[in-house]
Amino acid sequence: MCRNIRCLHNFDPPTSDDEVREAALQFVRKVSGSTRPSRANAAAFEQAIDEIAEATRRMLDQLVTSAPPKNRELEAVKGRERHEKRMEREVRIRTASV
Repeated sequence: MCRNIRCLHNFDPPTSDDEVREAALQFVRKVSGSTRPSRANAAAFEQAIDEIAEATRRMLDQLVTSAPPKNRELEAVKGRERHEKRMEREVRIRTASV
């Protein structure tokens, strides 16, 4: 999965429509292989973003959980830690083969 798409479920405060749209944009970019569509494809690109954002919002509103809400700042720290570990592994792998 695209690393830029973040978990949006079960946050306090709840996920905003802007966050949902950003995730939809990242998904469409990944699937299309393009960060900026040509003028000929712009309408299809925007329509896909709108439809995916709408479906995502509907899904998030319907999900239920008994887990306590997550904290965005804490999740960001965890994400940075995972990134650092991933980079350390990459360095070890690359330096071991030299």
